Amino acid sequence: MRVMVIGATGVLGVPAVARLLQAGHEVSGLARSADRVLAVERTGAKPVLGDLFDETSLATALRGHDAVLNLATRIPGPRDMTRKASWAENDHVRLAGSATLAAAVRRVDELRTVVQEGISFVYADGGDHELDEEAPISPRGVTASSVRAHGNVAALEASGRTVIRLRIANLVGTGALLSPLILGARKDWTTAIHPTDAAAGAVASLKAPSGIYNVGATPVRKEHLGRVMAEAAGVRKARTVPKWLASRLSLAEPMARSQRVVSRKLADATGWRCELPEPGPEWFEPR
Repeated sequence: MRVMVIGATGVLGVPAVARLLQAGHEVSGLARSADRVLAVERTGAKPVLGDLFDETSLATALRGHDAVLNLATRIPGPRDMTRKASWAENDHVRLAGSATLAAAVRRVDELRTVVQEGISFVYADGGDHELDEEAPISPRGVTASSVRAHGNVAALEASGRTVIRLRIANLVGTGALLSPLILGARKDWTTAIHPTDAAAGAVASLKAPSGIYNVGATPVRKEHLGRVMAEAAGVRKARTVPKWLASRLSLAEPMARSQRVVSRKLADATGWRCELPEPGPEWFEPR
């Protein structure tokens, strides 16, 4: 399969490109400018110049491909994550980027499969209940753009294309943000995933039928993940923001929910399984 990866140099894109190449696919990476060509080349993908926010440019880049994985995000750094304005670029990438992608794909007849990243933080607080893809969602603040991005590409199903919308769990481990912080009740549930397993899930989804798919490791109590992250960061214990307080902060509220997200649908459809199924020290080892 000829696959274009958008966001090829990111925390998900790099391992996704590696997985695709290992599986024998022809892999291209979108380079937004000439000075990004070398970075894309380093991933092993073939650089193709194109602008995620320009329909004609993107359609030209997509020609000759059977599938596209849109893994592009602009997650702010640790110092800026608590500022709402810092998330504006990420929202722009998801909203304008997905809308441009959908329009560009309509101009490329041979491209039949679209995979759009998204996040599992959109689920409503489920308490101790497992949350599959039919569970209620409650997008709020910075999570809302994920749902709208999924809506932008979902319309492509009407043209007979396969459209995969991923709800990826909290990325934790090598290459991802390390912040030993518990938002919400320590006994509540959370679902994380190592970036390499998330990338493998995105690649596996190319074999799935159209739909929404959760991509996460085994859910654990928040205190468990906090303990693992504290050990990796070399601190005594994770800091905790109580649920009553986090629920009053628009940026923190979605992450303070109890979310026991399960990914059986993707596993059943593709055979994908996490190589690192539960958070532990090995998540922070070089891979």
